[in-house]
Amino acid sequence: MSPILADNPLLRATVANFFFFLSMNGFILLPLYIAALGGTEIEIGLVMGLYNAVGIVCQPLIGPWTDAVGRKPFMLAGVALVIFAALLATMADRIPLLAAVRVLQGLGFSCFFVSNYSFVIDLVPPARRGWALGLYGVAGLTGTAVAPLLAEWVIRRFGFRVLFTMAAAAAAVAGWIALRVREQRRETTRPIHGFLWERGVLREVFRLGMAVTGFFGLGAGTIFVFLPTFAESLGVRTLALFYTAFALAAIGVRVFGAWLIDTRGRRAVIVPSMLVQAIATALLATLGFLVTRTSETPVVPVLFLAGLLSGAAHGFLYPGLAALITDQAPAGRHGVVVGIFSSVFLTGQTAGALVFGVVTHVVGYAFMWTLLTSLLFAGFTLSLKLDRV
Repeated sequence: MSPILADNPLLRATVANFFFFLSMNGFILLPLYIAALGGTEIEIGLVMGLYNAVGIVCQPLIGPWTDAVGRKPFMLAGVALVIFAALLATMADRIPLLAAVRVLQGLGFSCFFVSNYSFVIDLVPPARRGWALGLYGVAGLTGTAVAPLLAEWVIRRFGFRVLFTMAAAAAAVAGWIALRVREQRRETTRPIHGFLWERGVLREVFRLGMAVTGFFGLGAGTIFVFLPTFAESLGVRTLALFYTAFALAAIGVRVFGAWLIDTRGRRAVIVPSMLVQAIATALLATLGFLVTRTSETPVVPVLFLAGLLSGAAHGFLYPGLAALITDQAPAGRHGVVVGIFSSVFLTGQTAGALVFGVVTHVVGYAFMWTLLTSLLFAGFTLSLKLDRV
C-alpha cells in the first residue's frame, strides 16, 4: 500500500469511498438493461426502488451494531455484498434476479456507508468535522460523476456484463483499502442493550436537524428523478450541463468552502443553503409556467443556473447537517446517529420520487415544482429554529 494511504486513515477512508461509489454508480444505467430484458416502466421503478427501500430499513438497524462490533467488519461486509451483487448481475438474465441484485446492493451500501462515515467522524474532532466530512464527500461525488460516463462508454463497446465485472473490481479495490483500516483503540467492547427504541433511536429521529434533513432529501431526490423528463418536455435534448454544473458546484463548495461549516457554525451554513435549494426549484417552476416546447426562451442557461444552485446547496447541506447531528451525540453512538441520518435522507428522496410522480401526472410539472418549492421554503423556515452552533 502507498505510504500516504498507510499513514493517513482519513485519506484511506476517502479513497475507499471513491472506489465504492464508483462501483455502485456503475449501475445507474441498469434501467436500460431491464428494458432490454423486456421490463416495463413499472418493473424498472420497482427494481431500482428496492435499493432505497432496503437502505431506509437497514441503516438504522446497522448503526448500533457498528458501534458495538466496530467499523471495519461492516466495511468489509458491505464490500463483499456489493461484489457478490455485481457478479450475480453478470449472470442475471431475468428481472427477479436483478431485483435480488438491488436488494444485495442496498444492504451492502448500508453496511459500508454507515461504518465508513462513522469511522471518519470518529477520527476527527468536532472543531474540524464539517471540513473533514465535506472533503470525504468529494470522493463520493467524484465517483458519482465519473461512473455514468464510464458506464455508457463500456456498455456501448463491450456490453453490460463487462460493466458489471468492472463494478465488482472497483468494489474489490475499496475492500483492499478497507482491509488495512485500523480503528481507534477501545477500552471495552460496547454491547447492544435492549431494543432499538430503548437506545434512544426514536428520540434521534424527532430531532429538529433530522426534520431539516428530510426536507433536504425531498428536494434532492425530486430534482434528480424528474429533471430529465421535465427538460425533455421543454424540448431540451441534453442534460449534461445541468449535471456538470451540479457536480462542479457541489465539489467546489466542499473543497473551497467546507471550512465554513466549522468556523462559521453549522446553522450559518445550513440556513442559507436550504434557501438556495428552494430558489433552484423556484427557477424550475418559473420555466414550467413560462416556457413551452415551441417557445424561444433560452432554457439551457436557466437549467445550468439551477444546477449550480442545487449543487452548491447539496455541497454544504449534507456535511453540515451530518456534523450538526453527530455533534449532539456521544462518541459511542455515532453509528446509531449516522444510520438514522442517512435513512431519513433516503426517505426524503424516495418520498419525493413517489409523491411528486403522482403530482406531476395529475397537475403537470409547473405546479409540481411550485409545490416542491413551497415545501422547501417550509424546510428553510424550520432550519431558522436550529441552535446557533
